[in-house]
Amino acid sequence: MSFKIQPAPVARLNRSQLFGPGSRPEIFEKMAKSEADVINLDLEDSVAPADKEKARSNVIKAINNLEWKNKTVSVRINSLDTPFWYRDVIDLLENCSERLDNLTIPKVGCAADVYAVDALVSSVEQAMARSKNIGFEILIESAAGISNVNEIANSSSRIESMALGAADFAASMGMVTTGIGGTQDSYYMHRAGKKYWSNPWHWAQASLVAACRSHGVLPVDGPFGDFNDTEGFFAEAKRASTLGMVGKWVIHPNQVASANKVFTPSPDAIEEAKEIIEAMNKAAENGEGATVFKGRMVDIASIKQAHVLVKLANLIENDK
Repeated sequence: MSFKIQPAPVARLNRSQLFGPGSRPEIFEKMAKSEADVINLDLEDSVAPADKEKARSNVIKAINNLEWKNKTVSVRINSLDTPFWYRDVIDLLENCSERLDNLTIPKVGCAADVYAVDALVSSVEQAMARSKNIGFEILIESAAGISNVNEIANSSSRIESMALGAADFAASMGMVTTGIGGTQDSYYMHRAGKKYWSNPWHWAQASLVAACRSHGVLPVDGPFGDFNDTEGFFAEAKRASTLGMVGKWVIHPNQVASANKVFTPSPDAIEEAKEIIEAMNKAAENGEGATVFKGRMVDIASIKQAHVLVKLANLIENDK
């Protein structure tokens, strides 16, 4: 183990992260009543330039007036290469109640991008005497972003989560696809007359997870564009979960249940985790660093994994 201890991420549920355009206030109440863990009210790509100001006003009103229960409420601001982002930050922090939890920063390409937003947020927070610091959610959506993902993950203490945005990422990489996430028809291997489709996003997802886990940030998977393909969404979410991600974006309410299911440990998995912890505690009492559990060897790494599952189960139980 390195001398540098891997920090723990913020303790919050992030199984499903529901996005909705700030220009459509009629859907905000439904979002608030959904089973999504995180709500992202969007001021960026889903809002036309002529609607930016009105969307910002809609979002501020919704944050201040709707009942969001115990959800994490985040607003995706416009990217730093636009003339809109600075006004997003100022207006949100000057006019939103303390119910605003996070700002989602899109298209982050380097640590300096995060620093720029952090500096502005810090100034407005101080000027407005806000009692709760705003957190950041980072979107990696470019070749530069994935190349600098480790330094980005370590660029601000405000960062709570980081996600991979497949569509803009694919465009930046020059990938020959118009699909958002999922298996791509032309990305396959051929053997013995059969095609085998692999995951073109795997390396980027794994890179993001490693950077996040190194710096105490929650790794989140991005969107799956075909919201009518429930099996495709479920499969992509399972892959993300196996890689170590804690949740997934949902761009349609019918994806929420699937995301919550995938990223919720099963009762059997939770019970086994508790049994592993108990077995390892008994081994420690006997001065042993490992023991046999159900016919397989478990050690200190196993108990760390078990504690992650039990901690998540407790968060879910407390959220009910």
